[in-house]
Amino acid sequence: MDAALIVGLGNPGSVYAETRHNVGFMVVDELCRRSKARFVPGQGDYFRAGMVLEGTSVYVVKPTTFMNGSGPAVFDAISFFGVSIDNTLIVLDDFQLLLGTLRMRPGGSDGGHNGLASVIRALQRETFPRLRLGIGTDGMPAGPARRDFVLEAFRGDEIPAVRRMVQSAADGVAMFATAGIGQAMKICNTQ
Repeated sequence: MDAALIVGLGNPGSVYAETRHNVGFMVVDELCRRSKARFVPGQGDYFRAGMVLEGTSVYVVKPTTFMNGSGPAVFDAISFFGVSIDNTLIVLDDFQLLLGTLRMRPGGSDGGHNGLASVIRALQRETFPRLRLGIGTDGMPAGPARRDFVLEAFRGDEIPAVRRMVQSAADGVAMFATAGIGQAMKICNTQ
């Protein structure tokens, strides 16, 4: 792969930093920490960073539009960096997966995730790679209470599992960038 674009979905601001909805940001932050890359304002509603992994140029983006409006920022970043949609990976939370579970897919529906729905609308297609990180629990609230659930911080006893998941997801993202989605799925979909 000549270049890859990795987009972590989340909500900007310190009030949301450690919430369930922000694990996408946590993963791209970890990827940048490993490479000592720093985020700077992008040419749109996002922050961007860059690095080279095994000869591949990797661009990392965090939209600043809040989760439900992520699509236009993703579209702008793809246009700016000139990376194909097939080489663009969207990293996001999923309350339908238990905490610690990773699922990478080459496409699919939004699965009820408003941020992913925004990206699908902006790109006008469902076929682009995505990595879902499980944030769910056995006692998931139903209906409108789920909104509050995804915006709350992880419980103290969940933090070790969150850290392991973020580390594994960052490994999978790096594999996506350097070896493609097939190899990355072998790592991520066993977690």
